[in-house]
Amino acid sequence: MPYLKLDTFLNLFSTKKTQTFQDFLRDSKVRSNKNMTPLKEYMKDKGIPLSDIKLLFENIQHRNEYLTRFYNLSLMVQSDRIDMNAVQPMKNKQMNNNTELVFKNPIRNMHYRDILQNTKSGMENVPTYMDVIMDLYVHNIIDYKILTPSARFYIKNGRIGSVFSSYYFRASIMNPYLVYSLNKSLLHGTRIFTPTLGWSSYSYGFLECSEVLEYVGTDVIPGVCKKTKDFADSKYPEKKVEIYCKPSEELAKSKPFLNKYREHFDVVFFSPPYYRLELYKGGEQSTDKYKTYEEWLTGYWEETIKLCYYVLQKKGRLCYILSGYGSENTRDHYDLLKDMNSITKKYFKLHSTQPMYNKDVYIIDDKDITEKIMTFIKN
Repeated sequence: MPYLKLDTFLNLFSTKKTQTFQDFLRDSKVRSNKNMTPLKEYMKDKGIPLSDIKLLFENIQHRNEYLTRFYNLSLMVQSDRIDMNAVQPMKNKQMNNNTELVFKNPIRNMHYRDILQNTKSGMENVPTYMDVIMDLYVHNIIDYKILTPSARFYIKNGRIGSVFSSYYFRASIMNPYLVYSLNKSLLHGTRIFTPTLGWSSYSYGFLECSEVLEYVGTDVIPGVCKKTKDFADSKYPEKKVEIYCKPSEELAKSKPFLNKYREHFDVVFFSPPYYRLELYKGGEQSTDKYKTYEEWLTGYWEETIKLCYYVLQKKGRLCYILSGYGSENTRDHYDLLKDMNSITKKYFKLHSTQPMYNKDVYIIDDKDITEKIMTFIKN
């Protein structure tokens, strides 16, 4: 499986032009929502001292230092650190999406542009991580959040990376090690179906389990479908893997699929879309097809749950990870747990609920950084 190398990543942000600090002051613009303001004018209006801008300029000049740190931490694939059987699975009731983060790197590397740039946030005015640093390093466009007092404080303390990671959107990733641990500690599946592919992380986690004999998944993003299949075939040639590129609610109406997989799987697992939290590029995203939240619950979610019921064996387990997102004080608030679980309970019996720690998700209560692992049994 070919992975993105450091040199290739650095070259994405290289530029042949050289510029002095005076060039930078003259040519740069500040983006605030859809407005573009000359840097000098913005500095005057906001009272930003020249010394802070000089420090930002120095960071831009030495961009490879930060980019190399980011690559090594988040994108580098270490061939001797991709075997999950070399570590103990997390115990049930102690699931943490931020444990053994090295197992996220192959996923982020494979899908780096989709995860860091092409997937947009459904939350208003939250640009993507890669759009922001590409503008900053290549196009002399500064997002206004980089010039806020708190961001300038981080930069003064040598922590520009904290500004990028805290303020800008990157698509969330399920840690394959968590998927692996769930199967080892809770689900014990041998034949797995996932109604989404989770950026290939579900296949990685499940196929690392020696007891898993078969993995079938579907998704709407063609590139993710192809890379998931290529990854599985190259790394696990002895296992049976089938990848569909179709919305799960449409598979629920596919007679060939239903005939082939009726009561076939012992586990169905996924972290479903959080409605409009993440907006993917390309494919047939469910929120494009269903114009209201209520239509989405019926057209996407209930039809997907029906599919899960149909393909699961009797007493098979349906497991998904979910939380609400947004703020109760804004229009972007959705109580997904309540609304989606109420539909699931029409078809399945609730078996267990447990927390999953995850610092990288938009949630309702700022003090609560957990999502819920919901497990149901087919009656």
